[in-house]
Amino acid sequence: MMRRFFTAEWVAVLAGACIIIYLLFMKPFIGVADNGDFLRVMGTIGLNYGVPGESYEDRFFGYSHQYFAYDHFFRGFYTSTQIILVAAARLIGYIFHPSAFDIRVMGALFCILLLAATFILVRHNKYKSTIVGIVLAICLLLVFYDVAYLAYFNSLFGEPVSLVFMLLSVGLALWLLNQEEPSKKVLWMYFIAVFFLTCSKIQNAPVGILFALLGLRFMTLRYDLSWRRLTMWLSVSIFVISVVMYIAAPKDLKNINLYQTFFYGILNGSPDVPGDLKELGLPEHLSVLAGTNYFQTDTAIKQDAPSMKEDFYDRVSHKDVLLFYLKHPSRLISKMEFAANNSMSIRPYYLGSYVKQENKPSGALAYTYSAYSEFKNKHMPKSLLFITLFYVVYYGIAIFEYIRRWDRHSRIRTELMMLIGLVGIIGFMVPIMGDGQADIGKHLFLFNVCFDMMLVVAVVWLAYQLVNLRIFRRSRW
Repeated sequence: MMRRFFTAEWVAVLAGACIIIYLLFMKPFIGVADNGDFLRVMGTIGLNYGVPGESYEDRFFGYSHQYFAYDHFFRGFYTSTQIILVAAARLIGYIFHPSAFDIRVMGALFCILLLAATFILVRHNKYKSTIVGIVLAICLLLVFYDVAYLAYFNSLFGEPVSLVFMLLSVGLALWLLNQEEPSKKVLWMYFIAVFFLTCSKIQNAPVGILFALLGLRFMTLRYDLSWRRLTMWLSVSIFVISVVMYIAAPKDLKNINLYQTFFYGILNGSPDVPGDLKELGLPEHLSVLAGTNYFQTDTAIKQDAPSMKEDFYDRVSHKDVLLFYLKHPSRLISKMEFAANNSMSIRPYYLGSYVKQENKPSGALAYTYSAYSEFKNKHMPKSLLFITLFYVVYYGIAIFEYIRRWDRHSRIRTELMMLIGLVGIIGFMVPIMGDGQADIGKHLFLFNVCFDMMLVVAVVWLAYQLVNLRIFRRSRW
């Protein structure tokens, strides 16, 4: 019985649980301060700030919050699968603590999902080698249990949804590929994970299309008609949901993104603002807004002024952004360089980790178990060249593996590894195209998750090659 649990996957789960308990459920409380994004979630799900009359400085940016007040549902409406998870946490929290909502209930739910992802990934990716399983477990524990990732769990940000369901989507795909006869139960679990990932944020909508295409590849894993029909139906459903997720985005949110993309993106630092406005078919008097963001209060023209509808919002779309950058590739590369310069920080360093009651300075950050995130932020090259070279090496090895392996399961597994990189590209480009330079480091969260997953894949692949080389040499002797 003990042997059954003394495996790499169970040891990884036990170690992960210990890290989680120490960081998130023991004093001092660690979370992430609100930057204003909590409001849309709280308004939808029936929560509110726990301290009425709290000052702006205490409520935003400087301090995290452990307790929130219960309030009326649907004071606003935010479309996201995050709402399902927060609703579940709210219900559980109310049962055990009806006077206030403890955000650690939300954190516990994310932790369970992360532990499940860890178990699945290690169990179905160790290639019958204990050493490879141990290497993978260590990598997952070092990287994805870093406080920069885990602190998000004790918050109402949407980033943890992207993290846990990206890991689960990949893990469940590997589970399918490792089954002799892939089960419909695991197939459903895979598409549910993809659904939660895709619909967690509008910027994740294109990700669903990639996973839907991979889903079509699963049709070839079994030959019975019911399997093929189910796989086709689920893949098409995710594809349609991804498209609808973007099209049905609230007009107000689209307007915010358009403003950020044009005035805080294209026109921010432009060498010829009037010329750009003319090319985009916009009136020249909007030049006073170049370099401003939607949430500034000191702009010459208010972002929601009635004139802005006719002069700006009704005239442009993200299609115009794409066409502009296609005509001016050097401008796009410049924005990509800016993004790359902000791409190696997993967490926003301007949002505090501690509650005010801990008597720490406003904006103080937790650095316990932060070796990986701090190394990444301080020592990994923050340049487009480094990211490009990393991708070239990663895809070079992936293509090599794809060519030399002829069996269907191995090829689909390699396609899955390449898909991680494509999701990373989406996570890198969508913030540039959809939100300009606004809070770019935080918006590159999905890119960071994918970059880290690619790094783990590379280390595990190398460990696998070394193990095989050792076995080969032993067999020769």
